[in-house]
Amino acid sequence: MKTLLTSLMLTVSLPVLAGQPDLLSVKQIGLELARDIAMAAVEDCRKQGYNVSAVVLDRAGNVQVALRDTLAARHTLEIAERKAGMAVMSGSDTGEFRDARADIRPELNHIDGLIVMEGGIPIQAGGSMIGAIGVSGAPGGDKDRLCAAAALKKVEERLEFAQ
Repeated sequence: MKTLLTSLMLTVSLPVLAGQPDLLSVKQIGLELARDIAMAAVEDCRKQGYNVSAVVLDRAGNVQVALRDTLAARHTLEIAERKAGMAVMSGSDTGEFRDARADIRPELNHIDGLIVMEGGIPIQAGGSMIGAIGVSGAPGGDKDRLCAAAALKKVEERLEFAQ
């Protein structure tokens, strides 16, 4: 009976397994684009008189670029990275996520690499999330978010035509 059950399970699962590819092609943010996004965020905040850090993560949540403006507090790097991590994890703007999921905010803030604060935005290209940007250091997450959004707007054409 055990052999029959095992054979039946294999027969049912083999077509499902056979349909899965051995290799996957994914879109990944490149160093140059990540650098340009991070620098554009820092520059936009500078114009407004804010010293910030900007961190761009790839789609897996790995740091691709981390920039700290000369006078930005050292902790802004970690906070920016955690904001970007939240954007990767949720796939959404961190301020919108915070407002929609206040019920789990305290728990998420205790997970390494995440913080539920405004200032993190996913980076989309060609219909795929390729990473996220987090900004920290302006007087309020709303201002951090505006700098991140301005940076994405600056490279919008590059993101729209990404293959």
